[in-house]
Amino acid sequence: MKTNRNLFSNFGKVLLMNALALFVVLFSTTTASAQQGTEDVNDIFRLGVEARFDYINEALAGKQIDAASGFKVRYVNLRMDGQILPNFTYSWRQRFSKVNSASDFVNNMDWFHLTYKPIKNLAISAGKQVVMIGGWEYDRAPIDIYFCSEFWNNVNCFQLGASVAYTTTEGDDTLTFQVCQSPYDTRETDYYAYNLYWSGSHGWYTALHSLNLLQYAPGKYDLYFVLGNQFKFGDATIQLDLMDRGTTFDEFMFNNFSIMGEVAYLIADRVNVFAKYTYDTAGEEYAPGLFVYPNTKISRVGGGVEYYPLGHKGNRDVRLHAAYVYNFGDNTNPAGTALNKGSFFSAGLTWRIDIMKAARNIINKTKKQ
Repeated sequence: MKTNRNLFSNFGKVLLMNALALFVVLFSTTTASAQQGTEDVNDIFRLGVEARFDYINEALAGKQIDAASGFKVRYVNLRMDGQILPNFTYSWRQRFSKVNSASDFVNNMDWFHLTYKPIKNLAISAGKQVVMIGGWEYDRAPIDIYFCSEFWNNVNCFQLGASVAYTTTEGDDTLTFQVCQSPYDTRETDYYAYNLYWSGSHGWYTALHSLNLLQYAPGKYDLYFVLGNQFKFGDATIQLDLMDRGTTFDEFMFNNFSIMGEVAYLIADRVNVFAKYTYDTAGEEYAPGLFVYPNTKISRVGGGVEYYPLGHKGNRDVRLHAAYVYNFGDNTNPAGTALNKGSFFSAGLTWRIDIMKAARNIINKTKKQ
C-alpha cells in the first residue's frame, strides 16, 4: 500500500515553528555578550578573484553539439570575506559569467550571509546560504568540478535561510541545523527546507552527512538521506557519496538514489589524476519535475588530470586540467545534462588571486625601494 504524499506536511510545519523559535531565543540571549567584546577588529576586508577558461567538446551519439563546444569562459567569481566586529563575520561570493540585468546579478549571488559567534562553539548565520545537503561532490565549488551527476546539474543549491551550528571543543565535529527556502522553490510560491547536517573529521576519514526535508509542492516534501564519505591514505583520496530520496516512505527505500564516487592520486604535489563514476536513478512513482526525473537510470564514467605549476610550493592558485566523461543509460529529462551516448571533454586554465594580499606585497616592495 502506497504511503500518502502528505505524510511529511504536519511534521514540516511543526519543525519550522520550532526552528524559528530556537533562532530567536539563541540570538536574543546572546546579543548582550557580543556588545561587551573589546577585542580589536581585524581582517575586515579580504577580497579574491577566481576565473576558469575552457576549451569544450560536447557531443551526443558521436556528433558534436556546436552551441556547447568551443572556447568558453566557464566562471568568473568575486569573493569577499571579513570580520565586522569580534563576533561578527560575513562572506559573499558573486558569479559574473552571465549578468545582463539586476535580477541576474541577484540570482548569480551564490551566498551573502552574516555569521554571529556568541561563544567559540556556536555560530548563528543568516542570509543567502548553501543549502546544507551532504556529499563531497555537492560540497565542491563548481569551479573545481569538470563533470558531475545529473542531480548536481539540476539542484538549486543557493537559497535564503538561517542556520545554527555547534562545533565541538576539539573542532573535529560540527552539527548544523538550517531552515531555508527549498531548492524546489518556484519564486512564485515560497517552499521551505529543513536540514540537519553533520561534518566530522577523524584521522583518515571525513564525513559530510545530512538529513533533508525539502518542500516541492503545497504540503508535499521530498526526503533526502545523504552519506558523504572521504578516505585519505597518503596521496590517495577516495570519495563516495550515497544519496537516497523519496516523496513517500516506500519510495525512500532505495528506489530513488544517486551514487557519486571518485578516486584521485596526487603525484609530487603537482599532478593530480582522478577517475569518477556517477549513477542517478528514479522510479516511476517519483514525483515528476524534481531534480532527477521518473524512470531515469543514467551513468557517467570518466576521468582526468590536473597540473599545478606552483605545486612544489604547496600553491593551488594556478591549475591546468583535462577531463573526459561518457554517459550511458536513460534520462527522461529532455533538458538534462547527462544524456545517453553523450560525451564531454574539457581542457582549460583556472587561476585565483588574493587581491588584498597582492596589493600589500606591491606596497611593501614600493616602500623598500
